[in-house]
Parts: sequence; structure tokens; C-alpha cells
Amino acid sequence: MDSIALAVEKLKGFAEDLVKGRPSSSRRNPIEILKRLQRESFSSLMKLRDRQDKVERLLSFYKTSKENPFRESITLLRGEVDFLGAVLFMSEVDEEHWGGVGRAGIGTGVDSRFRFETTVGDKDSVGIEFVADRKRVASIDGDINGTPLSLSKLFYKANATNWFSAIAIPFGAQVKDLDVASDLQDEKGLTGLSLGPPLLHQQTGSSIGVTMRMSNIFASLAQSVSGMRNEHCLSTFGQVVCQLPLGFKLSLLGLHRGPKLAGRNIHLGALAIPVGFSRPLEDAYTTDDETSSPPLTTNNLEFGSIALKLESELDAYKRLSGWIEMKQETPKHFEWAVNFSDTSEDVYGWGVSLGGVEIPGNCGHFQVESYVKFNPIKTFSLKPGMAYIVDGNSQTVAIVLWSNWSL
Repeated sequence: MDSIALAVEKLKGFAEDLVKGRPSSSRRNPIEILKRLQRESFSSLMKLRDRQDKVERLLSFYKTSKENPFRESITLLRGEVDFLGAVLFMSEVDEEHWGGVGRAGIGTGVDSRFRFETTVGDKDSVGIEFVADRKRVASIDGDINGTPLSLSKLFYKANATNWFSAIAIPFGAQVKDLDVASDLQDEKGLTGLSLGPPLLHQQTGSSIGVTMRMSNIFASLAQSVSGMRNEHCLSTFGQVVCQLPLGFKLSLLGLHRGPKLAGRNIHLGALAIPVGFSRPLEDAYTTDDETSSPPLTTNNLEFGSIALKLESELDAYKRLSGWIEMKQETPKHFEWAVNFSDTSEDVYGWGVSLGGVEIPGNCGHFQVESYVKFNPIKTFSLKPGMAYIVDGNSQTVAIVLWSNWSL
């Protein structure tokens, strides 16, 4: 840059000398002077261009390199605090009415959830989650409190390619963590009707799953092991998602839980996976009962669920979805729900849900709810609404106020 400035100054000086007049010795070779200045300027410009090319090559190398000193490791914090209060109108305050309210999913209190997620490499991510919910815990003095904030989940997501990814959750896994259709975020309503089939909210302990994407079809498979006190249970989850025309998405989900393996006075935790070899029962217990330790017992009850879910985004904010879930042990006993909502984050939104449980030979369970969502600020929403619940012979009307604050 100094050489260019010097060359410009010389040109200006030469022009001024031509106007004002110079000694005869300087006017003898004006063309030679211009040529010399041109050579000096060209040399300086070429040096600057060479330096610029070196800097661009260095930046291009670091952009494609995994060890990029200019890349910052960003940790995202997602926080959410929910408060739910309700006024219940019942014909009679008895166990039947309270049971219907409980099955409707109306639980008052405060829930909070905080998730920290950090990118690893180019596409992978690792995260932890802390939760404090409204489960009732009695304190020493008799007061009823919620659970304290505690570590509830640890996960690692690996995106190997655009068509293959994997997830590992050492503890705290839920089936919904393995849902490949979760990119369409459900608008949380007054109850759990809008959050998909109940099988998505079952705890599975430790899980590992893989997902494959092929054109408009997504498929995932996951294996889990859960341990509670002295019991272990293996479960398998599978899902196939097909993207249909007009923005519809059809999902087929299945969850199968194997028999529980229980032992007396054995506490190994959720990460201990028992592996054994089959032996005839008469051979397995041929030892003397007085000298042998209590054998492991197996609960042969296996159960599972299968669900079908259809959802669509009608426009940028309006969302239509519906699902039905059937139990493996009682296929005629099924649950269903239909949801229609406006998830606008402007001034207000709204939502309507209806669903129930069909039980052969029984009145079953039916509920309908509606709410209006106000957004005073971007991170806070207020949802006043009403729910009507029919459970067997009981009927309940609930006026509900739900507030949500998110980070």
C-alpha cells in the first residue's frame, strides 16, 4: 500500500511540474518517467495480489478442515417452564370423577425442562437434559412438593450422511426421542391429546437407534433396555414414515416390550444387560433347595402397541393431525385423537382437540378441549381454555389456565 501511495504522489508531482514548468533537464524525458512509475506501480500491485491469494487459500483450508480455529463451539440452551391450573365442575366429587380427570391428563402444577446441546464436529451433537416436574412428593412436614431439578437424559446424535443417522441415549430415553417425524413440532394443548400416541411417552431406559432416509420414506429401528429396581426389560421400537402429496405425512409406529427378568435382592441398574442360555426347567433347578440361592424368575407377560399417525401443515401456522393406537393384548381396546391448531407466534393462536378410549362392553372415555393462546411477548404465552370429559358415567367440565415460558 505504501508503494502505491508513493507512486500516486510521484504522478501528482509530475503533473504539477508539467503545469508549472520544470527545468529543461526534467522535460527532456517525460515518457521515460511515466514508464518507470508504471513499472513501480505494477510491481506493488502484484505483491498485494499475491498476499491476498495466500490469505484466501488459508481461509478456504480452515473452512473445510475439522480443526478450524475460526469455528466456535456453540452450546444451545432450550428452556421451558409450564404452569397449569384448573377449576373443576363435577356433579359429585368422588373417585369415579377423579379417575376420569386423571385419565384425561389434567394435572396441575409446575413443570420445567432445560436442555443443553453442543455440536461435535460438523454434524454430530451431544446434550443433557434437566427436568423438574409436578409429580407429588411428600416432605417431612407433610407438605406436597414437586420433584427437584435433576439430570434426566443424556444423548448423542451422529449424522453420518444425509441418508443415515444414529442416536445413543445412555439413560432417560423415551420413545419420542426416537421419533423421526418429530420435526413437525406439536402444539402443546391442555392435555396430552395433541402430543401423539401414548406409546411415544413411555420410558425405555437406555436406547440406541438408527434412521435411514430414502427419497420420501424414512425408517428407524431402536433397541432399549430398562431397569427399575430389580427388574429388567428389553423393548424394540420401529417406525416407517411416508411423505405424501399435499404436505401430508403418514407414520406407522410399533413398540414391543419383552418379558421382565426379575431377581431377588439384585440391583444392577439400567445399563446391566442380562444374557443367558436356555435350559430345561428340570435341569435348571436340580440343585438342593437348602444350599442354592433363590433363582431368577421370569415374567412371561409380553406386551406392545401399534399406532398410526397422520399429520399435515396446512400453511405456515395451521396444523392438522390425528392418531390411533391399539394394544397388542386387547386389539379392540384403542385410543384416538384429532387435533387442529394455529401455532402463530404473533398476537394469538388457538387449538381444538378431541379424542378418547374405546373399550368393548364399556362406556369408555371421551374428551374435547379448546383453548386460545395469547403471546404478549415472544418467549411467553398464555392459554386459557375449557375441557369437557366423559368417563363412564361421570362428566366433568374443567376451566384450565396454562402458561408457558420458553428460552
